[in-house]
Amino acid sequence: MNAVIDDVRSEALFASYVQRSQEPTPETIRTAVLTMVDQLGESGCAEIVAQEYGEHPDCAIGRMNWARDAVRLAFAG
Repeated sequence: MNAVIDDVRSEALFASYVQRSQEPTPETIRTAVLTMVDQLGESGCAEIVAQEYGEHPDCAIGRMNWARDAVRLAFAG
């Protein structure tokens, strides 16, 4: 997968309403990513990520790790 696309998708999932505790399906993850990019654009998603890292760095690290893993699985193949 292209690293830039992977980063954008991860930031979009991070910025979305989807929570790890919901155990989202790959379809839910793909939908959330597309919705957030449509609503906020790539830079808007990145802004939310930056804000969360500034305000809640302890939580943001875990959420981003989850988002990266979830995106890799949801968009694989």
